[in-house]
Amino acid sequence: MSHRKNRKTQNPEKYHVSRKEVLEGKLDWFPGALSNCVASGNFHYITILRDPVSRYLSEWRHVQRGATWKASLHVCDGRPPTSEELPSCYTGDDWSGCPLKEFMDCPYNLANNRQVRMLSDLTLVGCYNLSVMPEKQRNKVLLESAKSNLKHMAFFGLTEFQRKTQYLFEKTFNMNFISPFTQYNTTRASSVEINEEIQKRIEGLNFLDMELYSYAKDLFLQRYQFMRQKEHQDARRKRQEQRKFLKGRFLQTHFQSQSQGQNQSPGQNLSQNPNPNPNQNLTQNLSQNLTQSSNPNLILKENRGSQKQGSGQEQSDSSTSNGTNDYIGSVETWR
Repeated sequence: MSHRKNRKTQNPEKYHVSRKEVLEGKLDWFPGALSNCVASGNFHYITILRDPVSRYLSEWRHVQRGATWKASLHVCDGRPPTSEELPSCYTGDDWSGCPLKEFMDCPYNLANNRQVRMLSDLTLVGCYNLSVMPEKQRNKVLLESAKSNLKHMAFFGLTEFQRKTQYLFEKTFNMNFISPFTQYNTTRASSVEINEEIQKRIEGLNFLDMELYSYAKDLFLQRYQFMRQKEHQDARRKRQEQRKFLKGRFLQTHFQSQSQGQNQSPGQNLSQNPNPNPNQNLTQNLSQNLTQSSNPNLILKENRGSQKQGSGQEQSDSSTSNGTNDYIGSVETWR
């Protein structure tokens, strides 16, 4: 969540709970939960997604070291799940020392498809009550809800694309970070060696997250490509405007100096230059030189580049998704 202008909260305790629970996956929360905690309603929802296999292994290593989510209430539709709806995967205080196979074998493990569950509206499927609808229908509803919420967030990034995530964030909210993001390729998850069979099983346990990540990656790269193209087009437009301005100033100065010279000694000017229109050739040469600069092929190259860019933009526009178009139309509002 990105909150601007006013960072004070009316009720920090409620804010802490809402931040952990993600408020049941509803993006029409305000003027609900968060607006009761944040003094100003000027905030945005953002998220960062991660490759599902790496994220799953990272959570397993986290749990293996003794981490728990006992402080999380998992409240949905105003109540926490019953022990029958959400049984525990372990007995005792924590699941420390848990082998990977045991972690994967628990059918109630909330690590499975965690990203879809945390981004979707659980009330659409009866929260944690699995008897409300068939499993296939439930999965479809959750995935579509997560995609919709992700698409309508002000911003989302991908852990595997740190620099692109930083670039999109800065362009979206018109602000810059002090230092560049660092892409760490060595993590706790990457240090875990698994064979192809385990890899396939983890992908199967997180098949909804796999679909969501594929959708998110495609949408993310579309948005990044659009922002880069827009940046290049804006830079080209500024250069063209600058050349046009300098050309106008130079010609204006030249005409003024010629006019002053003719007013001072018209007879002398005519005797020195038999051409009855002494400004014509000089003006044409100046105009041509200013237009072409020192390279006569510059404008031709720029025109070709502009045509190529325009063609690429048309192709990009025709292939962009509704999620990208919605994002493009809302960036100025978010700023």
